[in-house]
Amino acid sequence: MAEDSIAVVDLEKCQPDRCNYECANFCPPNRTGKECIITRGERFEEGEPYRGTEDQVWISEEICLGESCGICVDKCPFDAIRILNLPQELDEEPVHRYGENSFALYGLPAPQEGQVTGILGPNGIGKTTAVRVLADELAPNLGRIGDEPDWDEILDTYRGTALQGYLEAMRDGDVTVARKPQYVDRIPDQFDGETRQLLERTDERDVVDDLVQRLGIAPVVDQDIDTLSGGELQRVALAATLARDADFYFLDEITPYLDISQRMAAARLIRDLAADEGRSMLVVEHDLAILDLLADAIHIGYGSPGAFGVIPPPKSVKNGINEYLAGYLENENMR
Repeated sequence: MAEDSIAVVDLEKCQPDRCNYECANFCPPNRTGKECIITRGERFEEGEPYRGTEDQVWISEEICLGESCGICVDKCPFDAIRILNLPQELDEEPVHRYGENSFALYGLPAPQEGQVTGILGPNGIGKTTAVRVLADELAPNLGRIGDEPDWDEILDTYRGTALQGYLEAMRDGDVTVARKPQYVDRIPDQFDGETRQLLERTDERDVVDDLVQRLGIAPVVDQDIDTLSGGELQRVALAATLARDADFYFLDEITPYLDISQRMAAARLIRDLAADEGRSMLVVEHDLAILDLLADAIHIGYGSPGAFGVIPPPKSVKNGINEYLAGYLENENMR
């Protein structure tokens, strides 16, 4: 395959027990005797870990002819295969790939001290993966499956970039991070008790009372977590995150379930913490008005959901939002 292409197999859709391996049988390289599409049981050695089942297919990205062929894509009865061209301007290796024939993320946002950095883009292009990497929850493998790099190799990759200092501090344990989860409706599955207990547990800066007032959640602090609505859980999660004493705060989707006044209150709170206390924020958000209010700069992510995502360098908020609305990223030459 050309270096600017990627093969993705959706393991939830691949159903070898209900097909005749049309993808492999009609694959041109396979018909010449090459092993371009084979089963995962054939690809991996016994005892070697891999995703999926032994009967599901694996595609060699070195042998595959790329998107210009696409026969396997057309022949799969379950739409489980995608062969995609990567943007021509993309000249870097992935930051992280979840496995062979799996999603790949290119590029990372660079947290800036004392600023709010926004990330905007469609679902499924790796925004949350980027946050997990920067929150030290996911070690970046630079796209190397089965040969994961150590920290020295990771730092060599980012030497001379805006991320070098941050990653060095993260490696050395010198960065403290607080992250608000994306799916706040799962909080009751992880915490059982009164809302006040959760907030007091996270109050490392002795600011919970102020956060409770500013976010308007005083009426629910004595209620059990599992009785709260989605909007109340969202504001409780934000308060619990911002109460921690951290160098960087990663806030994944702050507006779902909130009405406009609650969104504005949350945005102003984040803006004030960055401006007045020098707290650094990375906010993943879809609400353009909220990003315009709170962000100092934004990254406009793009890609093919579930296959690959790209987080390019930051833009000014005005230019970034205008390019997003216009549907064309000028520097990246992408629509």
